[in-house]
Amino acid sequence: MEELSPGIFVVPTIALTLVILGYLHFAKRVADRRNYRRFIVVVAVTAFALNFVWELVQGPLYEGFEYDLKHISFCALASVADMLMVFILFFVFGLIHKNVFWITNTDVNVVLLLAFVGFSGAILAEVLHTMRGDWSYTETMPLLPVVDVGISPVLQFTILPWLIFLISIKLFEKRMKVE
Repeated sequence: MEELSPGIFVVPTIALTLVILGYLHFAKRVADRRNYRRFIVVVAVTAFALNFVWELVQGPLYEGFEYDLKHISFCALASVADMLMVFILFFVFGLIHKNVFWITNTDVNVVLLLAFVGFSGAILAEVLHTMRGDWSYTETMPLLPVVDVGISPVLQFTILPWLIFLISIKLFEKRMKVE
């Protein structure tokens, strides 16, 4: 990562718009808006936290990365963008299932579809960002054959969305029992 270019903000801006629309769409359809808002907050915090940790851990696999304010801030910004992408997955799956709380009733096929969509989306995003020069990998980054993108960011979006949703629902259920 050399410099932040305006182009790097285009996809997150579109993502933010889609997330707001998804949130508003389901806010009109849920019976308990207060619990809906709480669940969204739990997903947001969980998504940001897990993605931030992942971004920091994989940082040394990117050219020029250092554990300084500039790069840690970039990881935080990337984690916000990652969180938005998690919400897009969440709301799209909610539309497919016609239920924003689809995560409470899933089977292996849903998990595999979620992983596949995350995997495919991550490959597309990495190809676009590396082609534009937003970032590049060190020699230590393992690459996926054919597409030549980093395995770490692809695994991030293959694994983390399901883990985020699973943790979020467990935290939310636990919180509901306390109240």
